[in-house]
Amino acid sequence: MAHGQHGGKSGPLGAGRRRGRGRWYAVAPALAATVVAACVPAAYAAAPPAPAAAAAPAQGAGDGLDRYHRQRLAWGSCVKGPDDTAGRDLDRAGVSCADVTVPLDYADPRGRTITVAVSRLKATDTRRRIGAVLLNNGGPGGTAVESPPHIRKAMKQVGTRYDIVGFDPRFVGRSTPLDCGWPVGTAWFSAGSGRAGFDRQVALQKDLADKCRAAGASVLAHISTRNTARDMDVIRGALGERKISYLGYSYGTYLGTVYTQMFPGRYDRVVLDGAVAPGDYKARLMQGAEPENERALSDWAAWAAGRHDAHGLGRTRAEVLATVEGIVAASARGPLTVGAAPEVFRLDDTQVPLILFMGIADDTDKARTALAEQVSALAKAAQGRPAPLSPDFAQLLRYALTGEQAATGGVQAAIICGDVGAPRDPEVYWRDIERSRAAHPLFGPLTNNINPCAFWDRPREELTRVRRDAAVLIVAATGDPRTTYRSSAGLHELLPSSKLITVENANRHGLYGEYGNGCVDGEVNAYLATGKLPKEDRTCSTASPSSSSSSSSSSD
Repeated sequence: MAHGQHGGKSGPLGAGRRRGRGRWYAVAPALAATVVAACVPAAYAAAPPAPAAAAAPAQGAGDGLDRYHRQRLAWGSCVKGPDDTAGRDLDRAGVSCADVTVPLDYADPRGRTITVAVSRLKATDTRRRIGAVLLNNGGPGGTAVESPPHIRKAMKQVGTRYDIVGFDPRFVGRSTPLDCGWPVGTAWFSAGSGRAGFDRQVALQKDLADKCRAAGASVLAHISTRNTARDMDVIRGALGERKISYLGYSYGTYLGTVYTQMFPGRYDRVVLDGAVAPGDYKARLMQGAEPENERALSDWAAWAAGRHDAHGLGRTRAEVLATVEGIVAASARGPLTVGAAPEVFRLDDTQVPLILFMGIADDTDKARTALAEQVSALAKAAQGRPAPLSPDFAQLLRYALTGEQAATGGVQAAIICGDVGAPRDPEVYWRDIERSRAAHPLFGPLTNNINPCAFWDRPREELTRVRRDAAVLIVAATGDPRTTYRSSAGLHELLPSSKLITVENANRHGLYGEYGNGCVDGEVNAYLATGKLPKEDRTCSTASPSSSSSSSSSSD
């Protein structure tokens, strides 16, 4: 899920911004998460919430991890080389960087080690310092080392009271790397319009899994959300914090939930933006979100119809949607050619739906304009006309369809497939695709498609069960097409002490500090400042970004 142009595009749940946001928006595939419904149900049955445990000791508590928790971090420049402009930007912003040493295998803490890259923007109001807040931008596979300056700005005055700490999860970004050598930047494609397209997908996905196994055989078994949560606790200990606060977006909300369950008593204030209920985290992560994506596309079509003179896509919602259908149908007859030498791309019906999917998780005018420009280019290509590319569209296609950012897609698949088992038989996927196609002809073949997890080794650990209550703040938009509002509400129900901030009528993934909604930002910052959750769930309007929140009946 990603939105925005801050770089680090990732997958299913977000495509990453340059500052490292890795969420299922703009560059969905690698972001979009995949989850097979059949793989998880029992593991996520909610047990009766247990009371929060007393604060745990800051060290490894005799589990062999003491040396990791007590390590001294060598804070210094964030610049990694002469071409590291992001590192120079961090240095100029006053951010320091370090590497945290963690065990590859927590069952063997004396064995092989890896490093996790962290960054820190220290509190300036030291007299009223609250603590440290750890950031995760989702993906999975998104980076956050570049995020502290942006989050400091979003936090306004309360930001001066926190050490704001970004980290790149194991094998992501600046941490010990994994590059599977993929020819594409994501694994999340559509099955296309017929069996031939699906069979090509089966071959592609098996090849992607095989490449990861060849490149990372010694580490794949240790890439998982539970191990990332363990790394977070080592970071907490190495920072000298008894408890740590946390801000997670998209997949990062799942990671945050896992941390609360694995390390009760070691967290302080937790904000989960665009939340994933554990039962919705699966190998085909977007399965079941077809209605939300169709509504988001329809709302975009209505917006584009009002701007027909600029984009030429149709004067009514129905006409714009017909244009989209015509593009997909043309891509099924033969690949569409967009761009001009030396940069030309050919998109078939397994790829065009992905482009549409990536463009509809942000309902701001800027994002909708970008999608309109992309669809306009595809419409020209469908008519056999020259279809020039905007720089942003060219960048998106390079990400998705070439190996330019292949490491991102590979590690995203490694995390998801390392967490959740998936059906092995391709026919299971084909039957799901065909069942979904009747009601959801555009997005059903994408959300139900096969992916590398079908060819991955089984996860080493069971999924994390939600057994403990956690007083966290959840932020969600009713029209979020990546982590659906239903999922956020589901997590809210699993955590009775949580509170839910709802933004109504927004087709948007990622709100706090991103959407310009003063109501959301104000509620989150008040919680970060005081540690007190709102007394009731709140509803924020999209009518005015600075509108104040209003109480609403709780969704508990």
